Amino acid sequence: MTRLSIVLRSAVAGITAIALGAVAAPAPAKAQAPTKLSIVVFGFPSLGAFMPPVIKAKKFDTANGLDITFEERPPDAYTTQFNSGEFKVGGSAALLTVGLADERGVKAKYLFNLFDFWGAVVTSRPGIKSVKDLEGQEVAAARATTNFQMFDFFARKQGADVSKMKVVNTAPPGLVGYAIADRAAAVQLWEPAYTLLKAKKPDIRLLDLSLDKTWKGFAGGSQIPYLGVAAHSDWIEANQAVIPKLYAAYKAAGEFIAKNPEEAAALIAPKSTPADRAALVSLIKANDRLGMNVVGAHEQAKQIEAVYKAGIDVGYLKKMPSDNTIYEKALK
Repeated sequence: MTRLSIVLRSAVAGITAIALGAVAAPAPAKAQAPTKLSIVVFGFPSLGAFMPPVIKAKKFDTANGLDITFEERPPDAYTTQFNSGEFKVGGSAALLTVGLADERGVKAKYLFNLFDFWGAVVTSRPGIKSVKDLEGQEVAAARATTNFQMFDFFARKQGADVSKMKVVNTAPPGLVGYAIADRAAAVQLWEPAYTLLKAKKPDIRLLDLSLDKTWKGFAGGSQIPYLGVAAHSDWIEANQAVIPKLYAAYKAAGEFIAKNPEEAAALIAPKSTPADRAALVSLIKANDRLGMNVVGAHEQAKQIEAVYKAGIDVGYLKKMPSDNTIYEKALK
């Protein structure tokens, strides 16, 4: 065999080995595409708008295998489109509206809580010292909201009759303007509207609703689950593996907001003034009125039932909602 033949044979053998190796080597694993998810929410300054921009900016959804699109809707459209099933998941789910949906035959569950309840009534009128003093007076409020229903509950516990107040129904974004202009004797609102109002009108006063004392006497605890994430039961059955991932994304956002209030405030309210931004940072740091509390519904079952009972007390609910409205599985 000539030297040239030996060289050629070796070259052919080498090429064959490479080819065989290429065939035998396993193909690289294809990255799994994130699960796409559309969630309906309220816009800022509602509480439901707090976490979505943080989730998207910090990519907490993709970190958990999700690609979430947050669709903003005003309250009426939100309720209509969630209850109809146009949106299967709602991220501005007031607990009482989940109970009301159950009465109307909508099969949905409260998956996890995001914020505990805090509501207030404020006034600039020196003659008004208590909630009872508002009887016969004009009170600006978003009457259709569950925050107003909870205000009704706490006001009754203070001996005040809300039916004797002249409630001026106003969309939530207009409540701060009402208070600044002093167009009504009082305004019923919640966070973050209260903090933004206080930054603009520092002399406005809170009327005492004795929230903690009243709730402990009524429910035996301090947590008042108020707003969270809910989903239709048929969607839940088909997406059991997605729910822990969704919870993890919101949990990560809540932890980020608590640890990084300045950066979080800039993400939540990018168009706010420096004064409003500073007020929002202060609200996040204190958390007493913000009430951020990301926890699975099953962990708050007794307190959820207490909120339902409060809804019955004020006539918002006609009967106790089904236990099936509470997502029963642990979320970690």
